[in-house]
Parts: sequence; C-alpha cells; structure tokens
Amino acid sequence: MRQIGRRGFVAVTTGALTSLAMAGDAVAAAGAARATGATGATGTTGAAAGAGVAGGSGGRHSTHSELRGMWLATVVNRDWPSKPGLPVAEQRAELLKFLDTAVDRKLNTVVFQVRPTADALWPSPYEPWAECLTGVQGKDPGWDPLGTAVKEAHKRGLELHAWFNPYRVANHTDPSRLIPSHPARKHPEWILPYGGKLYYNPGIPEVRKFVQDAMLDAVRRYDIDAVHWDDYFYPYPVAGQVFDDDAQYAQYGAGFPDKASWRRDNTDRLVRETSERIKKIKKHVAFGISPFGVWRNIATDPTGSDTKAGVQTYDDLYADTRKWVKEGWIDYITPQVYWNIGFAAADYAKLVPWWSEVVKGTGVDLYIGEALYKAGDPAQPAPWQDVAEVSRHLTFAKQYPEVRGHCYFSALECVNDKNGAFARAVADHYKSRVRPPRQG
Repeated sequence: MRQIGRRGFVAVTTGALTSLAMAGDAVAAAGAARATGATGATGTTGAAAGAGVAGGSGGRHSTHSELRGMWLATVVNRDWPSKPGLPVAEQRAELLKFLDTAVDRKLNTVVFQVRPTADALWPSPYEPWAECLTGVQGKDPGWDPLGTAVKEAHKRGLELHAWFNPYRVANHTDPSRLIPSHPARKHPEWILPYGGKLYYNPGIPEVRKFVQDAMLDAVRRYDIDAVHWDDYFYPYPVAGQVFDDDAQYAQYGAGFPDKASWRRDNTDRLVRETSERIKKIKKHVAFGISPFGVWRNIATDPTGSDTKAGVQTYDDLYADTRKWVKEGWIDYITPQVYWNIGFAAADYAKLVPWWSEVVKGTGVDLYIGEALYKAGDPAQPAPWQDVAEVSRHLTFAKQYPEVRGHCYFSALECVNDKNGAFARAVADHYKSRVRPPRQG
C-alpha cells in the first residue's frame, strides 16, 4: 500500500487510496479546500514512574524537559498494523518495534490512534473492534492493543497519548457496510454522507454525548497519559458538496446569527464538555488537540497569522482553536505546521511565532507538529529534499520559550527516515532522553 500523509486519511475511497499528503502545500498556494495534519501529561502514572531510567538504548533522562513525540496512525493501516489480519504475535511485535524506535530516537511520547473510524482498539462496550486489526469490523483480534501499548510504553519510560477522532464513522458512504450492531446502524439519523465518507452529525446533542462516552471509556479503563484529538471536527470542505445539517440548525440553532456560529458552538461544546469530563474522571490526564496549522489568515482577521492558507480552521472546520487555548479548555495544542521555512503562503517561520503568542500566559503547552512524511519525498518542494530542513525547524523554534517540544508525523517515517532528515534532527538536538513537560 502506498503511504499516505496526515490529510491523506480523508482520501480513502472504496477499494482505493488517493493520497493528499501534499495537500497542505496545495491548499496554501492555490486556495483549494485541502490541507494536512502531543504532549504533556501526568505526574503520577506509570510513565512517570518509569521515566527515571528508560528502557532500550535511550539511557537516563536529563533534567531538561520537552515533548518529543510521534504519531502512530492506524486508520487504513497507515503505520500499524502493516496489514490487517496478521497473527497476534506479529501485530504485537510490530507495535513494540515502534515503541523501541521511539526510545532509540530519544523520544518520550507516542500518540497512538485508538479510535480511527468510530471503532476501537480496545474491547469497547460502545463501539466495534477496529477493522484495521483483523480486516473485519467487530471481529475480536484476540488481544488488547491499547492495553498492551500503555503497559509497554510505560515500561520504556514513554508517555502514551490515546488519539481519538470524534466524528469520522467510515471512509465510505454506505451504512450497510457497517456491522449491524454499529451505533451508526442503530441510529441512522445520527450520520451524514459527505465527500465520500460518513460522519456523525456534530449538531445533534445525543451524538456529542455518545462520542464523549465512547472516548472516555478508555480514560476510565486505562492508564493513558492524555486524550489527543487531531484536526477533524466538521469535515474539510469538498467543492460542490453540502454538509446537510439544515434540519439540525433549524431545531437547535435559535439565537445564533448564522449557521457557522452555531457550528462553532457545537465544536466548542464538544471540547469544553470533554475537558470537564476528563478531569472529573482523572485529573492528571491531559487533553490535547492537534489542529491544522492556520487558525485564520491575517487578511481575514487582524489577529490571524501572516499566511494565505486556503483552509482556516475557524471558518472552514468550525473549530476556534485559538479560543480553546485562551479559555484554558485544553492542556496542550500541537498545531500541524506542515510547511517548510520560507514557504510563501504558510511559512513555518511565521506560524511558530504566531502560535507562541497565542499560548503566552495561558498555561497551555505548545508543541509543534512536524511533517516528517514530507522529508525526502520527491513530490515535495526543494526544501524538503534538504536533509537539514527538519533540524532547522527545531533550531528556529528554540528562539521561542513557549514551544515546549515537537511531534512527528508519523511513526513509519521515524522508522524509515527516507533521506536521513530525522536522524539529522536527532543528532543535532536530542543528545539524551528527557522528560515530557508535565513530568519535568
């Protein structure tokens, strides 16, 4: 299977994958509606207990603290498992290899995707087993991947952040392909087709409660260090298509000046309510979000970034990411700053200072999402062919004390490292292992 990037996840069609890995550049440059896309946590969990002496070749931690993370993606078997239906021993061995890679590269956090498409990588009472494990949705894989990941990460001195996608149901539009017991089959009024996918409708209060319940089951049952969301709230715009929530707006939208304001409020409620519920269950579990890197362009809003991106989270995904930081609803934010230094429409060197100003004085940690998947990809612009590009990002970010670490997309690139850019960054910046910020 050809590897896909962060935004490539949304391009899965029946029987085929259409990579959107370059979409961040295309969006910003051409104004198209596509774009790409952890993290402090506890002081008392198993990760903290194991952090003094790390397993593997990483050795002891220094007294310095910063987040050094990698996303481990499971949707469409992007990183893991390498293919569905592997024997348990092979699945487990592949998973442990990624954890060992994190240690070898002197990382301290793995952001593990455990709810890729309204399914689960643990025995959830709310949702079926994930198809990526066995190739059959709902089929018991014979082991507990999330439980294993938490235990084995902590043994290695790594934090384990459980990565959930709230609203994506399927990478197709046919509800009959879901198993009969799937909540979306039982509540067909909850779902909407859009852009070749199925989504839960964020405008329905029962949906908002259900997706929270499904995600928080993992918080109750496992010693995870954080709840992590990516950039998918309302879906990315698809030209010529309509996300048909008129009926819900008519039912619930009284008092809002327009549908966009109502949609943003729906997303605000999901974030705020989830934050409150996490802290009621386990105060030490962090809540972090990794949004698309541009909140709003300065031409749209004078408080926005000096960018010309074709997607703005506030306007297009109905996600007021800046507000969530200012209100303190989240513990960390990891914007996907997936462009090179000097990229005209969305310059890394302009976005990092902008995000630094956003978090300043809020108590919310800032980690920068790095597009490692672009390094050495011949389809990417010239800067990404330079082995030193990623290292330059880390050097640049050191100017800003608000930046407390970096997270790399994704785990497969951390292993394969196409042009050696990750090895160069590690050699230049990661002399020894360190503690994540909320342990430091």
